[in-house]
This record gives sequence, C-alpha cells and structure tokens, in this order.
Amino acid sequence: MASRDYGQYSGITRAMELVGERWALLIVRDLLVGPRRYGELAAELPRIPSNILAARLKELQAAGVIRRAPRSRVILYELTPYGRELEPVVLALGAWGFRALDDPREEQLISAESMTMDLRSAFRASVARELPATAYEARFGASGGTELLIRVDGSELDVASGGGPGDVAFSIAGGAGIRQLITGELDAEQAIATGVVELRHGDKSLLGRFADTFHLAA
Repeated sequence: MASRDYGQYSGITRAMELVGERWALLIVRDLLVGPRRYGELAAELPRIPSNILAARLKELQAAGVIRRAPRSRVILYELTPYGRELEPVVLALGAWGFRALDDPREEQLISAESMTMDLRSAFRASVARELPATAYEARFGASGGTELLIRVDGSELDVASGGGPGDVAFSIAGGAGIRQLITGELDAEQAIATGVVELRHGDKSLLGRFADTFHLAA
C-alpha cells in the first residue's frame, strides 16, 4: 500500500488509499448486492483486466474490507462488517453521480448489480411507507436486458435478479429512460406515451407509484 501513500494524515486520505484505486469501489458496489465468485465479478465488470481484479481482491482483503466467505465450498468473496459500512457512502456517491448521467453509449452495460444499487440510492422509504406494498417486474436495456423483481413493502426494499410475478411489469430499453423516469424529467404518462417505457401488464398508475417511490432530483 506504500505506493498509494498520499502523505497526509486524515480519514479521507486513508479511505482513498484503501478503496480509491480504479475498480475497487465498483467491486465493493457489486459485493453490497451479495457474495460473488471471481468469475461473477469478472462478468459483471467486463472491462476489468484479470490481473487488476486479482490485485484489487488481494488488496481489499489485506485492508479488511472483504474476505473469502468461510461457509462456502467454492471460493466466494463477501464484504466484512467493516466493508459493509461503506454502503451509505456508495449509495450517496451513486445518487450524486446519477444526476450527472448523460444518455448511455451503445457499448455501456446495464448490469443487475449496478441497477440494484441505483435503485437503492433512489429509494424513498418515507414515501413508500405511505403506499401499498407493490412488486415491480422490470426489464432494463435492449435485447432482453437485465430483469429485476423489485418488491417494496413499507420502508423495506428487496431487489432480486430475474423475473417473477409482479403487480406491474414494464420494460425500459435504454438507460436514458430510467434516468428520465427517476429524475422526473418524464412522468409515468409521458414515459408510456412516448414509448420510453413499455407497460407489459398492470395498471399504468403503478408506474407512477414506482416513479414516486424511486426518485433522485435532476
């Protein structure tokens, strides 16, 4: 870690030394969704060189941020309790960065892990508490894309990869659509009318409920 010593004595400096290297915080982000095998992390971060992934995992383990899951018969990486303390930091950083997103480039991936964490960043528990429990079956991205089952019950949010029975099912072909919906650039009616969102089943009012529950100011 000496090569990344910034020469300052402060908490922020030390945090940057531990998780400020390229790819490190994205590995933490994906592990906040759940434990992962090496191959799963490589697939979820397709541009990370294998030697860099191996190095970051080794460094994060040495720093006490992640560990190999002790109960697993295969090698799984998971966050330690110390590493999980990064969750509010990652969510706040995600909310801050979401506001600066442009339209996605064609080669940019919308992964289940990245979308799960964006939804956690945008989740408004205070609004959800006043609404009926709802399950959203959502598909993001073109050509099948990423499918998530998003369950909201009061202030509790559960996001699971894959489809499932939902009260409403909708598809958003591009990342720009989810940004427009979550920031309020388009309301539910406009999103459906302009084709940004395809409502597959369920009442369109539930898409409005989704937009109320998940919101980040533009």
